[in-house]
Amino acid sequence: MVGTKTFGRAVIVLIGAAVAAAIGAGLFVAVPLYTDVGVLEVLLAVAVFAGGTVAAGRAAGSAFPGYNTAEVEVSGPITREGGGMGPLPSSGGASADDLVEQIERADDDTSVEALVVKLNTPGGAVVPSEDIRRAAAEFDGPTVAYAEDMAASGGYWIASGCDEFHAREESIVGSIGVNGTQLGRTGLAEKAGLDYRRFVAGEYKDTPAVWRDLSTDERAYFQGLLDDWYDAFVDTVAEGRDLDPEFVRDTEARIYIGTEAEESGLVDTVGPRTEMEDRLAERAGVDDLTIEEFEPQQGIQGRIGAGARSVARAFGAGVASAFDGDDYPIRVER
Repeated sequence: MVGTKTFGRAVIVLIGAAVAAAIGAGLFVAVPLYTDVGVLEVLLAVAVFAGGTVAAGRAAGSAFPGYNTAEVEVSGPITREGGGMGPLPSSGGASADDLVEQIERADDDTSVEALVVKLNTPGGAVVPSEDIRRAAAEFDGPTVAYAEDMAASGGYWIASGCDEFHAREESIVGSIGVNGTQLGRTGLAEKAGLDYRRFVAGEYKDTPAVWRDLSTDERAYFQGLLDDWYDAFVDTVAEGRDLDPEFVRDTEARIYIGTEAEESGLVDTVGPRTEMEDRLAERAGVDDLTIEEFEPQQGIQGRIGAGARSVARAFGAGVASAFDGDDYPIRVER
């Protein structure tokens, strides 16, 4: 199979080069009939030949891909568009929208037999984590979650959508829980002589608020939301990883290094990456894995558009804060 693909790519490149050479030669002959510039013909022929060769190479790569496995990486905090967890645009986050697109594109690629989801994340937003997990679970072929450095919280949630979970011996995994903490400012307000003037329609509209104490009912209300998200987290992990729900709850959102996680069943195997690749190759029915890193398909227009959306969102968040409070709604993370 590999020999056939290599031969096919070589044939396409040679054909493309021959066509480009023919066009260049034609121009080399035709141009002198209409111009006295001698260097122009040569440069034009060389440019056409080079461009044709590059185009043929790309066509060959598309027609005969040299890979059989796709890899996507979840790196940094997980958000909808990868812009960090705050209102201002930033870099270094994992975009759920991009990752879902990459996984779906790999699933549609007839050359891809298997999927590796590499995890280097402390977790992040609830729904974006679920979107990535669902995309991995729906991939048509063997999948493996690979915890390189850290697969905590939302990262573990994503891993539960893969067929197998492999970690390094010292990787950090776990943290199966939900965080909804917030920094109160009531003491600061009192010292500064500020008072919170509450105008809401709907009793829980400003819950939780950083500038006033919460009532017992408000605490119970918001804790109930976190408990619902936690129940969903536990159920998804228990089903995806084939674990007892009570065992998952008993972890109490602890983190574990890879060897401890293997002993408790939180991961399937630990060891070097090569061991994971050997098992995945066997499950995919190929002699060796040839891995292609799938990245977001986003041209300059898309990047400009994404930047404009981030700025607009940041501006909107600033305007909204005048009505809803600086830190509302509270950030909820897996």
